[in-house]
Amino acid sequence: MERYIIEFGIGMDFHGQDINNAARKAVKDAISKSCLCGLQEVLHIDDLDKGVRIKVTVAVTKPELIDVEGIKNCLPVGEVIVRAVHGGLNVPGIYLPRFGDRDDSIEAAIACVEVGIT
Repeated sequence: MERYIIEFGIGMDFHGQDINNAARKAVKDAISKSCLCGLQEVLHIDDLDKGVRIKVTVAVTKPELIDVEGIKNCLPVGEVIVRAVHGGLNVPGIYLPRFGDRDDSIEAAIACVEVGIT
């Protein structure tokens, strides 16, 4: 795979302490900062589901809990590979049970999205 785009994103779950919610937000943040028009206009790739490979690395406090399929669903094109690694942050926030909080922490995730062509 030859990398064409690398972008980073950050996502937080302020209430609910859900690492998957934070990770999905991080991926969506990353992909919202780039446009793949060069794949069609420069490389003349007409079918973005073939020949386009997307590698997602998400750094979260509990990588073993990542819903890989849920992360893949955030990406609209290409063959997607998801890897979860230990990282992210868990920091004190505010405890509001009516917002779904289990405790007073905030989960933060970082995502690296690499778009390549095969």
